[in-house]
Amino acid sequence: MNKQTVVVIGGGAAGLMAAGQAATAGSRVIILEKMKRPGRKICISGKGRCNLTNSAPVEEFIEHFGKNGRFLRQAFSRFFAPELVDFFERNGLPVSLERGGRYFPTNGKAPDIVKVFLAWLSNLHVEIQDNNPVKTLSVENNTITGVITKRGEISCDAVILATGGASYPATGSTGDGYKLVETLGHTIVPIRPALVPLEIHGGIHPALAGLELRNIEAILFINGKKKRQLFGELHFKKFGVSGPTILTLSGDAVDGLRAGKKVELLIDLKAALNRQKLDARLIRDFEKRHKEPFADVLRGLLPAQMVPLCLEQTQIPADKVAGGISKKERRTLLNWLKGLRLEVTRHRSFKEAIVTAGGVNLKEVNPRTMESKIVSGLYLAGELLDLNGNTGGYNLQAAFSTGWLAGWSVGEKGKSL
Repeated sequence: MNKQTVVVIGGGAAGLMAAGQAATAGSRVIILEKMKRPGRKICISGKGRCNLTNSAPVEEFIEHFGKNGRFLRQAFSRFFAPELVDFFERNGLPVSLERGGRYFPTNGKAPDIVKVFLAWLSNLHVEIQDNNPVKTLSVENNTITGVITKRGEISCDAVILATGGASYPATGSTGDGYKLVETLGHTIVPIRPALVPLEIHGGIHPALAGLELRNIEAILFINGKKKRQLFGELHFKKFGVSGPTILTLSGDAVDGLRAGKKVELLIDLKAALNRQKLDARLIRDFEKRHKEPFADVLRGLLPAQMVPLCLEQTQIPADKVAGGISKKERRTLLNWLKGLRLEVTRHRSFKEAIVTAGGVNLKEVNPRTMESKIVSGLYLAGELLDLNGNTGGYNLQAAFSTGWLAGWSVGEKGKSL
């Protein structure tokens, strides 16, 4: 009996996992990668360390994807974080659990993840064609029959489309997959950057660029109404803000901006203290250091880089002695510390977005197999789908899980041919 031929388009997280799973089931598998080598986005993720997945339980994991998260339930029931960790460790790459439930390779080297995949695929005799972009898919009687590439046509029994989204285009994720599936009749939910830094009106005070804050509360307002708030880290950039809290809030911010709404961030710099406790601390500090200049006292409350901004926005004289600070001035400082307000004017581009929001409409994909409901023999996996989660390893796990399920489903179908 002849083996079925499966073509996987895209050599990222979803594509590599799908190819191996299809080959394990006995299919002849060809990976088409338009870049010079596969896995480029994996290599740069997590600042070169690659946050593979998260230890959160399934229900909590799904919540990190919002309303579309339930689509992932079937894929996660077949291949989830424990199976992923076991996969890497069985293939010689130890994995460690770190703060926030995040899993990383123990050696901190993201490229080693790609090495594991390449060795695994080589043992399974998967053919990888680098630098061979796909032009179109061949379809007859609403069924996949082949793939037309830069080098010619490849006849096949099934295609797993795992081209990624449009984020980090330098790694090869340039949105090609959306165009391919649209020509086949699929609907694309409008794509936009997600997990992306935000630009602030007028930029950030020059002294703040590069400053990273921990234990702050970031609250997002859309048209004056509180949308969402998060506790954690914030990073100041010349143009605005980034960091885990901002990236997670950015999805709602991007949608607000694109709808023409007013988007603001309120930063609580002293989130660990309520207003009453913080006011009591200010009173103690001013009494204890009553002869010292206000600016010096501020350095005990804030990172040195933030003092100029505080002085500028509270308009309390830097050289005014702490003992001379009035109740009104103390109240002004309290309000500033608990509510630094930043007006968001823009979001950064796909070049800086970690993932892509939007993509193939999930109603057109079978969540039990990842096969298209529109074209037989076409399977879709990874960031191409209308799925995007928070930072913390959630998106990569979704790519691995949907890729695994697509590969397994193709393999099982091939056994019955």
